[in-house]
Amino acid sequence: MTTGNHDETDRAHPFPTWRSRRLIRGDSVSPVAIADVAEELRAVARASDDAVGYFAAVYNRVTSTIATSIAEGRFDDGPRMERFASTFAELYTRNLGPNPVRARCWQAGFDVAGDRDLIILQHLLIGFNAHINHDLAQAVVAVADATGDLQAVKSDFDAINLLLGEMTLGVLSDLDRVSRWASEAGSFGGGRFFNFSLVKARDQAWRTAERLLPLSAADRAVEMAELDRLTSVLAYLITRPTLPGRLVVSVARRLEERDPRKVTAALLGARA
Repeated sequence: MTTGNHDETDRAHPFPTWRSRRLIRGDSVSPVAIADVAEELRAVARASDDAVGYFAAVYNRVTSTIATSIAEGRFDDGPRMERFASTFAELYTRNLGPNPVRARCWQAGFDVAGDRDLIILQHLLIGFNAHINHDLAQAVVAVADATGDLQAVKSDFDAINLLLGEMTLGVLSDLDRVSRWASEAGSFGGGRFFNFSLVKARDQAWRTAERLLPLSAADRAVEMAELDRLTSVLAYLITRPTLPGRLVVSVARRLEERDPRKVTAALLGARA
């Protein structure tokens, strides 16, 4: 996998506000309001001049939708969901500060953020791979540790699956503005396949959380190191698809917008 300059990557994504520094360090005493997290992600996306902005833009949409849903009372326990969603998001934002200590699966994405041979979807999948397959179980365990009730988190965990499914078509529509293949992929069931894959990954994350919860801190660290290794392998496979995937990527690359800022603006949608 291509190795990038970590210092250059960090300088390319400055902290937009004092709140950003608090979020990214992860040193807040209480859970950060999810609306603030959404604004942070939007600022990160807009400040990016490479593919780091892609995942931040889509994640901004996710967190904004969660914030709206909390306000509308769509979750059984709004404050608990806010804690869960902000804890989950901070596992991503902590990778954005100066000289961060990143998991290998996250470093894989930053290493290839400037690689123009990868298509937009590959960059997004690397982010989803790290955040769901590596981070999600940690967020579940953190909230369960704080509340003392793993099963109470399950209903909100499942509700997020529904929200993500509802958002897929909108993201594909905006992606089609900068790639001339997204709508065709959607018409052939690409959106349904993405949702199915997302649900499967989240189900696996839940099982991982169940396995982690009763462990000691030392044993959790061992489990997470192995999970990071496996997730890093998946990241590598995303960047190096085999046939026929390699041919699909080659064709898709010719149909895509090449300016990262324009891609990020499209992925932000109406929030750009």
